[in-house]
Amino acid sequence: MKTRPAVRKRLALKRVALLVLPAGLAACSATEATRAPVGPAGPSLYWPMTAAGAQIDAGAARDMIAAYRRNKGLAPLALDPGLQRLAETETAAMAAAGRPSQADIVKSVAARMGFPQPGANLSAGYHTLAEAFSGWRESPAHNAVMLDPTATRMGIATAYAPGSKYKVYWALLVAK
Repeated sequence: MKTRPAVRKRLALKRVALLVLPAGLAACSATEATRAPVGPAGPSLYWPMTAAGAQIDAGAARDMIAAYRRNKGLAPLALDPGLQRLAETETAAMAAAGRPSQADIVKSVAARMGFPQPGANLSAGYHTLAEAFSGWRESPAHNAVMLDPTATRMGIATAYAPGSKYKVYWALLVAK
């Protein structure tokens, strides 16, 4: 049985489409992947801080806290280099001591450094930024720090101590 030329042409186009479609879809997914870069363990909110040299994505933390504050009618916080250094120093001290520090002591240090109305979330044991944020949000005292209406600046840091009970230490510092 002979097929007409128009039918043969349609069948040939279908075959070409079936061969080209998978390559086109693969190219689209590769393009999408380059548009939304993520770290080796996915978005930085889920990066494990349980490794030597692990670094928190302070920009992602600021953005997450800003969205939370915005939903509560508050202005976002800006990253402050001085608060960032103090947060890094405090987490290193907590990791060396193997326990969280007292927020009142850190707040008095921040105030002496010239940061008005400081607030501090000091905690340990959370392995990712998402876990720390969720824990702070569920704790009335920690939540109050994140939602301080007078705060305009922040610093956030972690430190890893593999031999300690908690492993990861966190400091979120805010100030006016």
